[in-house]
Amino acid sequence: MTVITLLTTAGCHLCEQAEAILNTLNVDVNKIEIGDDDDLVERYGTRIPVLKFADNSILNWPFDRLDILAKI
Repeated sequence: MTVITLLTTAGCHLCEQAEAILNTLNVDVNKIEIGDDDDLVERYGTRIPVLKFADNSILNWPFDRLDILAKI
């Protein structure tokens, strides 16, 4: 099964929307809380939600179901 990493943080309504989209797909979601890591906050703090794929490519918000399907 495809694994997609969701870079997220607590209270992020866009992250909740991204997770809802991911839940409509047949994928495993690995959620990473960026607030626990200063380096991740620096890299992704203004870009979340961000999706990371097995090939190390990323997809920045805004994205939709079709954008994700095109990557997997």
